[in-house]
Amino acid sequence: MVLKQVLEVFELMDKPQANGKEIIELLKERGATEVSMETVVGERGTTDSIKILIAGSEGKTAGGTAPTLGIIGRLGGLGARPTMTGFVSDGDGALAAVAAGLKLAEMHTNGDILKGDVIVSTHICPDAPTQDHKPVPFMNSPIDMATCNAKDVDPRMDAIVSIDTTKGNKVINVNGFAISPTVKEGYILKTSADLLDIMTRVTGKLPAVFPLAQQDITPYGNNVYHLNSVLQPTTATDAPVVGVAITTEQPVAGCATGASHPMDVESAARFAIEVAKAYGQGECSFYDEEEYNYLLKLYGDLKIFQTFGNMDK
Repeated sequence: MVLKQVLEVFELMDKPQANGKEIIELLKERGATEVSMETVVGERGTTDSIKILIAGSEGKTAGGTAPTLGIIGRLGGLGARPTMTGFVSDGDGALAAVAAGLKLAEMHTNGDILKGDVIVSTHICPDAPTQDHKPVPFMNSPIDMATCNAKDVDPRMDAIVSIDTTKGNKVINVNGFAISPTVKEGYILKTSADLLDIMTRVTGKLPAVFPLAQQDITPYGNNVYHLNSVLQPTTATDAPVVGVAITTEQPVAGCATGASHPMDVESAARFAIEVAKAYGQGECSFYDEEEYNYLLKLYGDLKIFQTFGNMDK
């Protein structure tokens, strides 16, 4: 159970004074091996970029070879003050990621040490801007996506779970969370059977997989529609990335308050923890490496989809 951690982190995030320093101090106090924070200034405000490492017994920080999992919380902001009062739905990705990191740090302190390292990253902004839109304003971010990716995506991550609120659409119609097919270097690959098994175990229900269009895995700013930012980390890494979308049956605006469902956030966080356990032990594969290499032989490199393509021309 991760509900206690979700509620504890929520109390730190649900206030106008929310900041990265308080978050990393909590994680360090509970056993995180390495914590860092940087205040990043953008054209639309500032945010605190945070990164937390929980060392594994056979991970790279211990001189071992166990792979490193990245858990990224994607969002525009925790709040949209002064336009909206309180914690917004858009903040659920950060809440789930940090709660997962807190639980992993506590496990480490208590002696339940994973084999592989885990790196958690997100940003903390209680007053992100909004975009004018009817019937409700959209969430924006104080920093651009390229900057966000540069802070969130760590080259030490061998695979990434990217958690993001994904409620403002009509293509995912479940309360809880859904996962994406694996995305790697411009390819949308088949959904990992290992991740589906973990999801089934965590939820006790049939797994939910959300659809991806090719344009969803291209960078923001290329003037095409994106489902949301859940797969944006894939534009900044060669590692396989799987999106974890916190979802609802009905569309809900990212700037809506009172729209965070604690058990849905808890399930997404618990899923990330179970993936971390299995991945570090070599018991969870994000993609079929042999099949991926065969696809490269058949169709070639698709890294152009990680770029702006011919936009400059």
